Amino acid sequence: MQSFIDVQKRILPDLLQIMQKRYSILQYINLMQPVGRRSLSVSLGLTERVLRSEVEFLKDQNLILISSHGMSMTDEGKDILESLDRIMRDLTGIDVLEQQLQKQLGIKQAIVVPGDSDESDTVKSELGRAGASCMKDFLTGKNIIAVTGGSTMAAIAQMLPPAFKEKDLMFVPARGGIGQDVKNQANTICAIMADKTASKHQVLYVPDQVSPEIYESFLKEPLIHEVLTQIKSASMVLHGIGDAKAMAERRNTRGQDMEKIIEGKAVGEAFGYYFNEAGEVVHKVLTIGLQLSDLTEIDNVIAVAGGSTKAKAIRAYMKSAPDSTVLITDEGAAKLLVQG
Repeated sequence: MQSFIDVQKRILPDLLQIMQKRYSILQYINLMQPVGRRSLSVSLGLTERVLRSEVEFLKDQNLILISSHGMSMTDEGKDILESLDRIMRDLTGIDVLEQQLQKQLGIKQAIVVPGDSDESDTVKSELGRAGASCMKDFLTGKNIIAVTGGSTMAAIAQMLPPAFKEKDLMFVPARGGIGQDVKNQANTICAIMADKTASKHQVLYVPDQVSPEIYESFLKEPLIHEVLTQIKSASMVLHGIGDAKAMAERRNTRGQDMEKIIEGKAVGEAFGYYFNEAGEVVHKVLTIGLQLSDLTEIDNVIAVAGGSTKAKAIRAYMKSAPDSTVLITDEGAAKLLVQG
């Protein structure tokens, strides 16, 4: 198969480009259906003239339906897309990329989705779908799932399949709240995940970053102590990896702490720890919730982060990540990661 693909790349490169373009169109329609042509054109960076031609072809092949509400997939189109997923992994060398990442980072598994989420929101949705699929593989009889905040975690929440409703699930926020963006905070994401899976969730109404005095007083609160106990006993952790500067700004970090982060050349952040490119912790925030040291006691840790601009942050954090980690990322980040 691989030799055939190699020959095809040399002899019919245009054919592969057409396949990739139509694959991207089907992917986006599948994720966002029903979707209008203009929205699709903007999201994929295609002119309306080019898109019109491609859409007509896909419609003639009975892969999509076009109605007044927009474009949607047919059952045949979904089957074709599923087959294309496997073919495109071979064409782009993603299987090899995953193996390289897993070995290089020393983790349980690496999962790579096509594209770069810095360039397309569709890819972030694909990260969400991959995250949801990975979660499903790790579910057991009774599951406590600790979830951090962030836009990527929110994307996973939107992709949880109906099959999750058959499981015994409890979603708990891994951290307190950060910043003003409520929709991407862990409490909100846990609530959405619980709603989509008809399961239970807990809330942790505390700020992510507190003073030592407030930290000690919070720990004595019975309700907070109960939630923290559930967080510590999680069977699965789902978390993102942040850009150091962006996370420091979200926390409204000021003064000496910001100086430490800048002077320490921090590039990545996770669980309140700021890492430089060597993976060294240059600053630690006193936070309410899951700590980095807790991850070693948890069987399934799923880290999800993508985009070429996140490559340094991912590499920095992964030097401290437990061996049980599954990294879900995209091609944009993965290709930079394997370059070292």
